[in-house]
Amino acid sequence: MVATALGILLFVACLCIGYLVFRRVRLMRGGGVDLSLRRRPAAVPRDASAGWHAGVARYRGDELAWFRLTSFRPGASLRLDRNELEIIGRREPADAEAYVMPTRSAVLRCRSRGVEVELAMTPGVLTGFLSWLEAAPPGRSTGYRQAS
Repeated sequence: MVATALGILLFVACLCIGYLVFRRVRLMRGGGVDLSLRRRPAAVPRDASAGWHAGVARYRGDELAWFRLTSFRPGASLRLDRNELEIIGRREPADAEAYVMPTRSAVLRCRSRGVEVELAMTPGVLTGFLSWLEAAPPGRSTGYRQAS
């Protein structure tokens, strides 16, 4: 009886892991990029590594959809609209954060609809992100603003 229960539990765990791997591969093949996100910036320096989540971001027109890697939710965990996004700061990761994000990452503090998030991305992803923010059809405001 115990062996059967353990076998079923192991099978369910393998299915869950398989789904998460399949989801990541599907997102990356669909034009996704690795992007770590933190919804609430740390209030105290000792909490620097708290709250970071690995994920995959995909650009869809004026929207950046972010999918958390460890979520079973089929849709995006967060959506950022290019027309309402403002970069309010840029920094290097703190020492405590370095292990939770890709190497050589830059951290952008952004605001959208009054909500602040931090995005950590590699230099190549950062270049693509900034290009996406600046790109817009003629005669249309991108909403791209960067604090000096």
